[in-house]
Amino acid sequence: MQSQTELRNILDRIDHRGYPAYKDTRGSYDFKTYVLSIDHVQGDPFAAPSKVSVHIKGSVARFPETLYQLKCRRIALCDYLLRQFGRELERVSFKAKGSGKSGLLSVSRPGQEILERTACQMNPANGDLVLRFEVGFPANGRTVNARELAKIFFDFLPDCVSHSLMYAAVDAKAVARVTDLAEDQQYIRDHLDGQGLVAFVADGSVLPRESGVSGRPMKQAVKFASPESLRVSFALPHHGTITGMGIRKGITLIVGGGYHGKSTLLKALELGVYSHISGDGREYVITDESAV
Repeated sequence: MQSQTELRNILDRIDHRGYPAYKDTRGSYDFKTYVLSIDHVQGDPFAAPSKVSVHIKGSVARFPETLYQLKCRRIALCDYLLRQFGRELERVSFKAKGSGKSGLLSVSRPGQEILERTACQMNPANGDLVLRFEVGFPANGRTVNARELAKIFFDFLPDCVSHSLMYAAVDAKAVARVTDLAEDQQYIRDHLDGQGLVAFVADGSVLPRESGVSGRPMKQAVKFASPESLRVSFALPHHGTITGMGIRKGITLIVGGGYHGKSTLLKALELGVYSHISGDGREYVITDESAV
């Protein structure tokens, strides 16, 4: 591993050279609170951006063990951190100038679902954190513009990391709500079979989406209410008692006229194999994970 000073020396040396000179930056660099790893360097400023990762020791990030020891809580925490880090990167993306994709900073863009992603991973044993993202190495034409890349690595990125990936900087109550919700969702999923169910839709859920190409909830939508004959309850670890419709094993017939919500319900059940973020409206639409 090299020091951040050595990275700066490399950038000074290759400035104004042909774009392939950026290959010399590949490697890992110690930035004291994290390690910056340049994993793959793009061959051209118009090609797919370079692959970069940040590695933070658990003893530095200092997230409490209670947030990541359970798998469901850890996945939700990583999802939250990825979204936070992504917002920070958006704030500085393309502030470094140049041709092609110069100055681009981006991560995977999560939708409404909470998924385990390689873009953000945490070691359950010690809380070590890895964030993988893309950087467009700046160029003037096809000539290295190392001064602009230095802005990204030495000015923009340290701020993004410190503001979004350290426990002391994030909203501790928001993080707790995210991981508590994940544990509640997993509790329902784990207890469906014991109640003879394949799915659960909580009363008050918002199932319609704002459009056919959006996963976000429709504003002022009619909230879901379970028919009395199918209503069940769960006593959740954090939320407390929740009621809603339990769909039993076997055959359940959904009937209604046009635009009564049949397809909307089925779509929600289809995506219920995944947990959803708070505010989605389908946080407590939970389907057996083996459903297809």
